[in-house]
Amino acid sequence: MDRFELQKLRDLPIEGVAERLGLRVVRHKCLCPFHDDHHASMSFKVSKNMFRCFVCGASGNNISLVEKVLGKKFLDACHWLANEYNIILEWKPQEVTTPLLHREGSGVGLFDASRYEHFFNRPFLNEKARKFLFEERRLDPRVVRWCRLTSWRDKQGISWLQIPYYNQEGKLIGIQNRRLKSPSGDLEGLGLPRFRFPSGSQCSIYNLPVLNRLKPGDELYITEGCSDCWAMLSSGHKAIAIPSATLLSRKDVELLSTLPSSEGSGVGYSFHMYPDNDTPGERLFRQLKEVLPSLVHHQLPQGCKDYSEYYLIHN
Repeated sequence: MDRFELQKLRDLPIEGVAERLGLRVVRHKCLCPFHDDHHASMSFKVSKNMFRCFVCGASGNNISLVEKVLGKKFLDACHWLANEYNIILEWKPQEVTTPLLHREGSGVGLFDASRYEHFFNRPFLNEKARKFLFEERRLDPRVVRWCRLTSWRDKQGISWLQIPYYNQEGKLIGIQNRRLKSPSGDLEGLGLPRFRFPSGSQCSIYNLPVLNRLKPGDELYITEGCSDCWAMLSSGHKAIAIPSATLLSRKDVELLSTLPSSEGSGVGYSFHMYPDNDTPGERLFRQLKEVLPSLVHHQLPQGCKDYSEYYLIHN
């Protein structure tokens, strides 16, 4: 794992990480999980992405918080954060749950599209996937068909949503497998990752084939992660997605820089974004703004963490 990948993890908002760990954060404070606390003695300094308990002295960043709360070693804590936030790392995890995870979760090697293409030619959604997409996310069925979402169940009986990534020419270049939780959350204790990627998957910019449907003057929305992209598409907008909470890769920047802008000429596209209501979201917007100077910032209402949540409120 190089320093750029490590920085992606360190940039994740510490209060969000704390809440994923089961801590209840109110006004930048929570009960300290490292001693018998009754008065919310753990404090978060958002500007520095650090935590500190003023009673027992525990302190650190978001990675060390995961280490301490879950009792994990450094690399295992990094892997946990990467799985939770859909960040693809180049290093191979030291511990895997099953041989299948070992083969598909490493992120190394060449991607064999021929093994998976037939799954997306005739997508199948099991009951759990349909509930997630149509009841929980309230997505337009046309969007689900356009994105060719499908589902499968592993040998342990756990359901996964299978999300294909295509390049602009429509070639399958990667797959993201997203674990579907049961309503009771009884899968949380199994130690399974939230996401799995077949070896060699190129899961960078999502929904690139939509670029072929753009016409001069069209609006193109750039979202953070697949879920926000589905919500934006279901709202009737053309959209692509940048992987959640990651820095832009050089390849992504090169692709985005080739998109024609309507600013001045009127023959290109106008670019729009609803950044997530957190520090990484705003940082991603600033990065994109350097590549697409005409990118328009749209502010989410206070209390909405991302566009998916905004979409659910209005649908």
